[in-house]
Amino acid sequence: MAPTTVPRIRDVTASSRWTQKYAVGSPASSNASPLPSCQRFLAKVIQMTQLHTPKASRNQDAGRLSFIHPVSGAPVGRGSRGGPSWRRLRRVINPISIFSVLPCTFTSVSALKKSVLTATAAALLPLVLVAPASATTHDDKPKGTSKSKTRKQPNPPAAMSTVGGPLLGRSGTQVRLGAGAPVLPEELSGRSWIVADAESGDVLASHNAHWRLPPASTLKMLFADTLLPKLPKATTHEVAPEDLENVGPGSSLVGVKENLSYSVHDLWLGVFLRSGNDAVHVLSAMNGGIDKTVADMQAHAEELQALDTQVVSPDGYDASGQVSSAYDLTLIARSGMQKKDFREYASTVSAEFPGEGEGEKRETFEIQNTNRLLTGDYGMDPYKGVAGIKNGSTTHAGATFTGVAERKGKVLLVTVMNPDSGEDNAVYKEAGRLLDWGFEAAGKVTPVGELVAPRSTSGADTGGAGPHQESDDPGSEPVAAAKDGAGTEGAEGREDTAGASGGMGAALAITGGVLVVLAAGVFVVNRRWPSRRP
Repeated sequence: MAPTTVPRIRDVTASSRWTQKYAVGSPASSNASPLPSCQRFLAKVIQMTQLHTPKASRNQDAGRLSFIHPVSGAPVGRGSRGGPSWRRLRRVINPISIFSVLPCTFTSVSALKKSVLTATAAALLPLVLVAPASATTHDDKPKGTSKSKTRKQPNPPAAMSTVGGPLLGRSGTQVRLGAGAPVLPEELSGRSWIVADAESGDVLASHNAHWRLPPASTLKMLFADTLLPKLPKATTHEVAPEDLENVGPGSSLVGVKENLSYSVHDLWLGVFLRSGNDAVHVLSAMNGGIDKTVADMQAHAEELQALDTQVVSPDGYDASGQVSSAYDLTLIARSGMQKKDFREYASTVSAEFPGEGEGEKRETFEIQNTNRLLTGDYGMDPYKGVAGIKNGSTTHAGATFTGVAERKGKVLLVTVMNPDSGEDNAVYKEAGRLLDWGFEAAGKVTPVGELVAPRSTSGADTGGAGPHQESDDPGSEPVAAAKDGAGTEGAEGREDTAGASGGMGAALAITGGVLVVLAAGVFVVNRRWPSRRP
């Protein structure tokens, strides 16, 4: 029999990438041995094992204890809020922890005997051949909307505020479906949400409405509603270094620069469109400083009866004790949309923002609104009839969003906090689903509560019953989609026992529809406070 020749590389039908190549069935295949690359790999493995498991005798001779220092360095903690990150122009939506890794260098050791390597390779070779390759995959568009199975979700507090009605103080989903009313969408994963009629103040449905959660940049609605009346739009301010020194690391920024002048109008564009914490801090400086601004915001929240809200930072940056609720954010949005400037800023799609230079030579650059229901960016289509308002995202808050939309003369407000479906753009999609449901369900559901009027307007009327008062409609029970549980995030919601309401909450009337201004990219909704309901 003629000897079998070793085929060319293209003719090899079966081999290991770490062994010499022989044709399948060839007698010479019994001579297969590891290639030098495999030998080097095994030598490195054995070397690493030796380095990481030092002999006790060697340690004793050197006077050392038997322990191994970690190869990688310890994580670098977050710096103070006065870090240099405010100089960056790009927005960091999801801040991440940055780790510094110390270099790891292995010293050379003497080569092992070839016989040892060959024997070790023979033992490992079957594992190399049969073991599948290990890879980590990431699905950018996960299917389904089920909640994460790897992270336990916290429970809402057992007792929450009853401002707006007793049902709003209950945990779980609250809705009273009437004849012909559509059921709520199944694809809802927010820890807290609410959908309400902006004109009448009726809450059509809610889920943990008074759960006090981190609000992220939706808190900027309260900042704007508080400061807009105080600072004339035409006023200019030269930015001092100290105006920006407390902007938090990883903040969203519009690009405000020290030693340059900006008008109040420019800064509000930076707040509403780019959620710029740098612009918030400059406006706060113009208002007398951060501490005064926080105090002003807290006082205004109490005036609006947004009693779940505790303000620590004016920009919504994660801070210990800073919380709000879906109910409060909706109250705040409703108040803000009464102001012409607030409406126009919240509905502006894009604008020019001042850059470097001075006078006529000063450059500008375009900024775009981060509200994806408004702009239709990042795979989202603009929501029909949307007119703002504010989105947010931080490490502790997750994604948050409050929006307003008009359809066929009906205006609805929606707030969604911290959805956990894993779906792309989940906070926007869930808000859109709730708006769709609300427009279809309007007039077919019994309200589960109401958005109360400010104290100065209502005489401190909470618009709801005390915590022990029964529903006025015993034949219509709310749907509860979650069990009561102990709160694990934030303090317990405050209870308000001011007594039953006569149902006379202030409401937001529509004096004009959504106007599309193509040149400026602005949607405008005009509203006013109507007379109190009987």
